Amino acid sequence: MGVHRTHYVCLPCRASYKQEYGPERARRCPRCAAELIHAGSAFAAPRRSDAPAWRALTVLLTAGVGFHQSCCGGPGFRPRTPREVRERLAHAAATGEPVVRALTRYDLSFADRRPGKPGSRPLERR
Repeated sequence: MGVHRTHYVCLPCRASYKQEYGPERARRCPRCAAELIHAGSAFAAPRRSDAPAWRALTVLLTAGVGFHQSCCGGPGFRPRTPREVRERLAHAAATGEPVVRALTRYDLSFADRRPGKPGSRPLERR
């Protein structure tokens, strides 16, 4: 039986560390001693110099969105830019959809088709 390793992230240092997954305990960053956030086994860290991607990632991780393997081979859609995050947060505020669900939504155009709702499109008639 192999050891299962997963990613933990330090947001202030913009660093990712792969560590053994086990009973939850406080994991500390080796650079700054801040507490690490569990990101998941399917996490791919952006470059340290990519500040916009790290801002988007900060919103995702603090909202509780993880990057865990699913039955289909990956974590699904995750916004990569602050613009994509802002659009999804605005959608959540306008529709009442939970923030975690809105942040992981790939396409907002079909999210709500009720007439009169912001971002809605009329239903197609057949």
